[in-house]
Amino acid sequence: MGTGAMACLFAARLSAAGVHVRMMGSWPEGVAALRELGVRLVDENGQESAFPVEVITDSEGLRVVYNALVLVKSWQTEHASRLLSRCLAPQGVALTLQNGMGNHETMSQVLGAQRAALGATTAGAYLIGPGRVKSAGEGVVTLGIHPRQKPLADLLKSAGFVVETVLDPTILLWGKLVINAAINPLTALLRVPNGELLEIPSARSLMTSAARETAAVAVARGVHLPYPDPVVAAESIARRTARNYSSMLQDVLRGAPTEIDAICGAVVQAGEQTGVHAPINRTLWLLVKSLAGASQNRS
Repeated sequence: MGTGAMACLFAARLSAAGVHVRMMGSWPEGVAALRELGVRLVDENGQESAFPVEVITDSEGLRVVYNALVLVKSWQTEHASRLLSRCLAPQGVALTLQNGMGNHETMSQVLGAQRAALGATTAGAYLIGPGRVKSAGEGVVTLGIHPRQKPLADLLKSAGFVVETVLDPTILLWGKLVINAAINPLTALLRVPNGELLEIPSARSLMTSAARETAAVAVARGVHLPYPDPVVAAESIARRTARNYSSMLQDVLRGAPTEIDAICGAVVQAGEQTGVHAPINRTLWLLVKSLAGASQNRS
């Protein structure tokens, strides 16, 4: 599900491993490019390869599927789940590897808990153009325990992904949320690649505050983060992906809706539920939402 950067990355890797991949999306330029040229993957050395995929825009007429990867933006999750509900087998499973919070809950409400699985990934990618994606570094796919996901996990392994299983993937979601809240909104607001946040003292200070604040909310909710220091973790990712344009910056540059509600907005709301104030996340949340409002007013 999806035709964006992460969807193209996973589709390319799976297709390269000989898996027949169907991509469902609604972005006209992306759909057209994928149908004409396949999904094109540019590796870290600049080498480009194209891989065949089947592309559809709706689930009507699609035969029953048993394994689905949901890689749409968080604001598209409910619609994607409803499309999936028409074609996902009663004994099938849909796995979310999306950014932000609330995606698994939305999928479970639409598909039922037995057909919705939760995971996270640290793999990175960004779109160079419609249907053309560049890998931004290898990462791990971490899955929660689910009785139906072994075939899908095996397919991911066959595509070269490192797949791990944990009892509680919520820990990993919060671990990723800390990093996303620290990096994504600032790169979107400043329009800089991840690594430049470390070179601008005021931006680095804000990144530190956002990471610590999000970690404090996680701890208040009883979550034990997968690393000892949230600031070190966020700065390490920013350094490792220094030349990468975050997904939120990519959304802003092309005038698309962002996932800020499911990242900083989710932190603010979780903080309110636990009595932990999150003023840095609230400010970043409102500023990024203001970008969309300003863009609409100009148009």
